[in-house]
Amino acid sequence: MNKPLIVITGASSGFGAAMAQNFNQQGYPMLLLARRVARIKALPLDFSNVRVAGVDVTDQAAFRAAIETAEKEFGQTDLLVNNAGVMLLGNVMNQDPKQWQQMLDVNVMGVLNGMQIVLPEMTKREHGTVVNISSLAGKKTFVNHAAYVASKFGVHGLSETIREEVSGKNVRVAMVAPGAAETELLTHVTDQGALKDYQAWKDSMGGITLDPKHVAEAVNFIYQMPQDVNIREIDIAATRQDS
Repeated sequence: MNKPLIVITGASSGFGAAMAQNFNQQGYPMLLLARRVARIKALPLDFSNVRVAGVDVTDQAAFRAAIETAEKEFGQTDLLVNNAGVMLLGNVMNQDPKQWQQMLDVNVMGVLNGMQIVLPEMTKREHGTVVNISSLAGKKTFVNHAAYVASKFGVHGLSETIREEVSGKNVRVAMVAPGAAETELLTHVTDQGALKDYQAWKDSMGGITLDPKHVAEAVNFIYQMPQDVNIREIDIAATRQDS
């Protein structure tokens, strides 16, 4: 029996790359999306049933076109993982408002775009799963994270709202909220003071953060449950992270 299509955004590194490897090892056909296509193609994957597209999730037309192309080959999307995200730390009193907008566009609008693309067909056939990658910053506050926290609280709110809206059609919407992790998110931060504070916080935990492979395992755990079972949210962090 052929396995159904999985779509992962932000698949070029971090959580997305780890998820791509996890599901690839299980033989799922996949559409992997990111702006950095070369990074995806460099991953240690069997690309025989993997398609790659350079897509910015804020561009719904391009996002939709990539999914529709993959669905013509592999069938309807059964799992969408909205993983693409941006974390730009800074204090609200001096952070560039363009960075606020970038986080809201990618972290919130990108998630809404993906859901609007796949949910009509999922509800029609009464089968399918969307997993939104949020953050512990979608549940609590962190210094120098104001706009990021706002975007991730948004992900939590929209996910739970839409879950309620589609639950009657047997469609699952779930969230995974990681804590501090070894990803590339910090490489785009321009506020050196915020970076220094973040590093000091990380050092206070002994430098131990979450390995992305465990986030991938959490997503897989949610997906492998029967369709009539929805693990609505998994909060996951290194044991030493106390906040």
